[in-house]
Amino acid sequence: MYALGVSLPLLLTLAELGWIIVAGVVIVMQRRSATATLAWLFALALLPIVGFIVYWLIGPQRLSRKKLRRATSRDAVRVAMAGLAEARSSAPDHARLSLIPMGLGEAPPLPARDIRPFFDGASAYRAICAAIEAAQHHVHVEYYIWEPDGIGTRLRDLLIAKAKAGVEVRLVVDATGSAGLKRGWRRPLREAGVQFAWFNPITFKFWRRRRADFRTHRKIVVCDGIVGFTGGMNVADAHSAEFGPGYWRDTHLGFTGPAVAALQRAFLEDWAYARGTLPTIDTAYFPVEDLRELGDHDAVQVVGSGPDDPAYAVYRTYFAAITAARQRLWITTPYFIPDDAIMTALAVAALARVDVRVLVPKRGDSAVVDLAARSYFGELLAAGVKIYEYEPRFIHAKTMVVDDDLAIVATANLDNRSFRLNFELAALVYGAALTDQLARAFVDDLASARPVSAADLERQSFRRRLGQASARLLSPLL
Repeated sequence: MYALGVSLPLLLTLAELGWIIVAGVVIVMQRRSATATLAWLFALALLPIVGFIVYWLIGPQRLSRKKLRRATSRDAVRVAMAGLAEARSSAPDHARLSLIPMGLGEAPPLPARDIRPFFDGASAYRAICAAIEAAQHHVHVEYYIWEPDGIGTRLRDLLIAKAKAGVEVRLVVDATGSAGLKRGWRRPLREAGVQFAWFNPITFKFWRRRRADFRTHRKIVVCDGIVGFTGGMNVADAHSAEFGPGYWRDTHLGFTGPAVAALQRAFLEDWAYARGTLPTIDTAYFPVEDLRELGDHDAVQVVGSGPDDPAYAVYRTYFAAITAARQRLWITTPYFIPDDAIMTALAVAALARVDVRVLVPKRGDSAVVDLAARSYFGELLAAGVKIYEYEPRFIHAKTMVVDDDLAIVATANLDNRSFRLNFELAALVYGAALTDQLARAFVDDLASARPVSAADLERQSFRRRLGQASARLLSPLL
């Protein structure tokens, strides 16, 4: 018994040491950032059992999307290239910026018409419903959050009506963000012929493990390949004043024309991943327009990224946009957890006398994220960045205004989760018209915001500063 009592702890110690060595080699070879690598190593060493479970659920893992990307995007790229020359002439000041996502395999800037921003859910949902009602061939829809509430049920019933009318309807929703869509609520969709797919459903089968935190955070609506929508708004009553005064302040974008092809490509890639099949790709999904008939137009460049591609195109595009600013850089984001590169880019822009302003909600929907975000304020204020807290309600918009001719409306937040863990989209609009509209909306939002000062930070209690510093340690996971 004594020998057994001595050998069992020794055996467990050796097993733990072997696990740490093997797991450590695997983690180091994945070449993550030094911060993330060290965080995983400490977690596995200090909490071996819990660390193993967490790593099994959300540790790095290859995705099967890579082998589908070329097949799904081939026709879309062919259409996209047709508009490249003319689209570039629409954005001379930022043509070089457009080359960065193109070099990473994303679509070029493409001509677009009827570019419309929506600053509230009610107007966005009206436009989306109108586009769906007018669709003749197909409706493709993808959302992170779809609630079975007022607007969620209204849109569901509209998709059902279109499917019954013979229109192809495909709907992808994230298995975590839209977990509230129970079987009874979904049954009418299937009975009407709507093709439905969960994105990355969680499974605990050992041989079919999927990353629990790889989520599609995209918001996509494409009708007949000619009308598209994307931006910050999910399908939920919380976005619309129609359902109560506490609605979120958000920004969405709609447009028509050849640029919709890039949204279509993103949807089809996600559909192929979620369902494993594709419709036959033809001009019904990627209609070809004569660019000579487009007339005056701006250019829209849709950039997508996800954890299946280490190029992280949205992250690099955000970084490039920040460094490209010469006069102003106005950013709105609900989740502000920049990494070292983004922090440096923002600080350098401000030191170079660019008017850098960052608007965040005073109270977000995550206390930990709010604390982590505020841990970065002091460094940025010292460099000359102006920071504002939006007070009336939660602001969920993800936008950038760069100088006078580049506007970005995105699904991606300014945090590691959006940059490296979620599947995201950013729409870069090259032209003065939308840039001016977003700039005016930003100024209007500032009227309801409070500037943050260095004195405010100095007055914070030790307890609050400790909470912020502690939350910052979790930044790679937020």
